[in-house]
Amino acid sequence: MASSPAAATGPTEEFRYPGNRLGLPADGSGSVASWGRRVLALIVDWLIAGLIASVLTGRPMWAGGNSYSLTHSAIFFFVTAVLTALLGGTIGHRICDLRVAVVRDQKVHTVPPGILPSVVRALLILLVIPAVVFDRDRRGLHDLAAKTIVVRR
Repeated sequence: MASSPAAATGPTEEFRYPGNRLGLPADGSGSVASWGRRVLALIVDWLIAGLIASVLTGRPMWAGGNSYSLTHSAIFFFVTAVLTALLGGTIGHRICDLRVAVVRDQKVHTVPPGILPSVVRALLILLVIPAVVFDRDRRGLHDLAAKTIVVRR
């Protein structure tokens, strides 16, 4: 029996919205974070790391330079990895009402990911490209490698 053309154009059971395949709700608490919230959280974290780097290097954020840029990146990496490992999210995540959850066996667990996944995730975010290549569930390559997903709190 052939399927009707209308059935082929609608959403499948497997993918009705981001997070459906993982058993997450379509919206509200526990749903997959929107791009807007994720980008805002990243900007907040980047600015916080920049302010700390400015204090340590004695140079303003807008001055740049090799020593400042390296210090800024190192601080961003360290703060992101440690806070995600211990608390399940960064300061930017908290401000934007997000958290990083663990994905195991196609199920989402709301425990902090731990140090190794958080280090992998933070390193890949610094490389930029893995963070902008993503799947249907809005999981970037950094999330896929770390087996995590960013959800609303």
